[in-house]
Amino acid sequence: MPLSTIPIEAFAKIAVGIDRPEDVVVGPDGRVFASDHQCAVAEIFPDGSFRRLGPKGGAPNGLNMDSEGRILIANFGIYDRQDGPLQRFDPATGRHETLVAEVGGKRLTSANYPVMTQDGCIWCANSTHAETWPQALDGRPDGFLFVLRPDGGSEIVAEGLKFPNGLALSADETTLYCAQTTGPDVLAFPILPGGRLGRGERYGPALGLLQAAPGEPQHDHNDLGYTDGVGVDAEGNVWVCLPAANKVVAILPDKSVVTVFHDPSGVVVNHPTNVTWGGSDLKDLYIGSIRADYVLKARSPLAGQPLIHQR
Repeated sequence: MPLSTIPIEAFAKIAVGIDRPEDVVVGPDGRVFASDHQCAVAEIFPDGSFRRLGPKGGAPNGLNMDSEGRILIANFGIYDRQDGPLQRFDPATGRHETLVAEVGGKRLTSANYPVMTQDGCIWCANSTHAETWPQALDGRPDGFLFVLRPDGGSEIVAEGLKFPNGLALSADETTLYCAQTTGPDVLAFPILPGGRLGRGERYGPALGLLQAAPGEPQHDHNDLGYTDGVGVDAEGNVWVCLPAANKVVAILPDKSVVTVFHDPSGVVVNHPTNVTWGGSDLKDLYIGSIRADYVLKARSPLAGQPLIHQR
């Protein structure tokens, strides 16, 4: 089925007043949770209201769930010049814990997005070790991917990356997609037995331009390709958020690229950072943001690829 575009007027603003809702995750019971700078996570109710859950600390960023319905939180602590560990919050008990604070002798400062495979491995990005995250937009290759295995061991599995950001899995869990923000592209890593990765290769083309150096003519924001969150739909299309352009595109299986939606004004779609599918048919589409004080919701033309907690 072809991937059709979503008109901007199809989006509704929900959870108005939320603080930095970078990502959304939908539980198997239909409960909707979003990142919130004022707490661990915020629960969004069907009427669009929300409540804050868990302690405040750092900058909760990418969210996902494990097979038991606990929320995995990549804390982008560098946003507040704090540590940025991989955390977990259980909405059933309120327990909030740190899973990984250091890996391979490197302290986590900017955990960005977690995803879990059926074998119990949790994969996550650490974007940079710059002093502040905007400094890392110069293209420095100091980011890495790490894995937390079911036995509790953790390991860096890919290094030398340019601000690794959102992660997503192919349907058969043989490929891990990673947005490389200053690539500006998406990399595809073969997932190997034992919680390891093969060499990453660019998946599709570069997705836009990077801003020129200070003092030089700047590019139109609509042409910028800084990649952020990624998600895979049921047809195998890889959706990629381009926050600086207020745009979401999709890389099709033939590696061509189509625009799913674009709001040049940023009045509605304002710095989109992640795409999430939920609902009984996985066609309820949620869009997170690092700039807006709301989450966007619309109906997706295609269902999302079920994640481990949605199967």
